[in-house]
Amino acid sequence: MNPQGERRTAEAVPATAPDAPSGMAGAELAEPGPRPGTACPDAGAGAPAGGAPGAGGEAARRRAERRAARIASGASELEQRLADLLRGGLASAEASAYDRWDETAARMVDAQAPGLASRVRELASVAGSGAGADRASRLLEECALLHTLNQGYLRVDELPEALAATVRARVGITADTATLLATSAPVRDDWLALAQQDADDGRLITRRVWLRGRRTGRMALLLSYGPVGRPPELSFPAGVSLDAELAYHPSARPLRAALGTRHSAPVPSPGPPPAGGVAAALAAYGEALRDDPWLESWPVVLGPVIPVRMPSGDWQLVDEEGEAGVPVDARQGGRAAVWQLAAVSGGEAVTVFGECGFRGVVPLGVWGVGGSGPVPL
Repeated sequence: MNPQGERRTAEAVPATAPDAPSGMAGAELAEPGPRPGTACPDAGAGAPAGGAPGAGGEAARRRAERRAARIASGASELEQRLADLLRGGLASAEASAYDRWDETAARMVDAQAPGLASRVRELASVAGSGAGADRASRLLEECALLHTLNQGYLRVDELPEALAATVRARVGITADTATLLATSAPVRDDWLALAQQDADDGRLITRRVWLRGRRTGRMALLLSYGPVGRPPELSFPAGVSLDAELAYHPSARPLRAALGTRHSAPVPSPGPPPAGGVAAALAAYGEALRDDPWLESWPVVLGPVIPVRMPSGDWQLVDEEGEAGVPVDARQGGRAAVWQLAAVSGGEAVTVFGECGFRGVVPLGVWGVGGSGPVPL
């Protein structure tokens, strides 16, 4: 039951996932049909038992239409709630109990829009982050981003296809892996694993693997999931290389991908990947943000750069000439990761992989002096 006492339908249950990728993983498991590794070799040789050919596709189309209608209804409701919030003034948001935000997020979950629910929770965290001009500014920014996402979805049929795909993904509609691999053009390359990290929210383990193609220079992000206590099977430690095909999810700035055919086993890859300076990293983030305004960060390889502690106590990655620098965002990796980065550097220039966002770069791995292998941060 939701907070309004309405019973959730079976279709709405996968939307209770904490974010859009998790919802996608749950949706794949909820789809009827054989599981990987259990399919009969002769399956598909004839029509599905007990049903006419094409019946499954028609049912899927009707499910997609019903979900699209529910998400549109949820986006309209969220628009009204945002208007009420701004009409009452941002000061009222600070006074609002968290239950109000949680109830709004639950309404978006019921609308099968986990992406909107995640952004509402982000809005709640900003509203509860204290007082001051910075909080009000961030709150207004989050409201504006949520408003543009709502309006984008309500007019998704009028958008260019690439931007429409981005909007659908941001509200929580993504293609399942099998469909993606079957319909997308594969990108074959020698993919170098830049970093691998697990996040445990108490219910699900989410593994993120960042890759860079040696020939194409493209970045890719693989996501995999596992229950608590059992990490996902997909594993590519930083520093290994794999000849494989990837299928990118449709987007104005494709990044998330699914692993397709593997043409070799992973092998150690010596040396750091090609790197760019601070200006190149900021330009890459800016270009990605231009295509996807809801983007939080973009993967970049920086080098050669030196981690420098500023008089304020904060850290920056500064190029060798000392002419340009970018702040180190230590919120996610913690201060220990920053000190580990400084220890590997020892005051010398290093190559750093991380995610560049509006707060700076979150370092995820570093290649030290002498061409040694990457050190995860």
